[in-house]
Amino acid sequence: MLTPVGPVRPVASYIGGKRALAKTLVPMIAAVPHQCYVEPFVGMGGIFFRRDRRPKAEIINDISADVTNLFRLLQRHYQQLLDVLKWQVTSRADFDRLVRVEPDTLTELERAARFLFLQRMAFGGKVMGRNFGTKTTGPAMFDLTKLVPMLEDVHERLAGVVIERLPYERLIPRYDRADTLFYLDPPYWGCTDDYGLGVFSEADFERLSGLLKRARGSFILSINDVPEVREIFSWASIEPVNLNYRVSGRVTAARELIISSPRQIGR
Repeated sequence: MLTPVGPVRPVASYIGGKRALAKTLVPMIAAVPHQCYVEPFVGMGGIFFRRDRRPKAEIINDISADVTNLFRLLQRHYQQLLDVLKWQVTSRADFDRLVRVEPDTLTELERAARFLFLQRMAFGGKVMGRNFGTKTTGPAMFDLTKLVPMLEDVHERLAGVVIERLPYERLIPRYDRADTLFYLDPPYWGCTDDYGLGVFSEADFERLSGLLKRARGSFILSINDVPEVREIFSWASIEPVNLNYRVSGRVTAARELIISSPRQIGR
């Protein structure tokens, strides 16, 4: 049984975000009966936070310590994080300084504040090779008067959510049950280094496919449309989706795949 929940906006952009695909994925997820919802590659929660129904159990996971640390602090130490953020200056010099800082040298609060600022200000939500994003049509992306309500919404939405930081190959078997639904948003084929060296490789697509093929639960996976992915997941249901992305004011057409459990065909 799924219960209604108010969708909230992700607090920052993230490379590979799913805003354009959310209108397709959210109803698909809600249509699959499940009591446990798991995201092995949550990123900034582009799908997780836009869902309008939730099951009894929700688990979000990411191998990034920056991602999981931010969500843990938004869940448990929200006010303390705001106290750190209110001193943040929005400037290119501060952005460049924070890019150079080694996250492991910071406290958890400092690390969360750094990551949130960089993701809000970085062009295209990049996590590697970040560049300071600018625009002439509105205020800076790091504006606490607008950001605080978003952070509060996410704080409330994370109540009762389990936050994990495990490799996908350990997370999936841990939560795999007949009533589990996995939504997976792995790195795109050909873009595996965009999240850091050694985080994900082309060989991982084969491993991920094997895990999902043996899973007792259901899954929905979104990824770019390339022949290699179609071959690796040829045993599953594959549905192409045409999308338009807007980058720097330009609209770019793209095609992605929504791959799901074979028993989800005809949903």
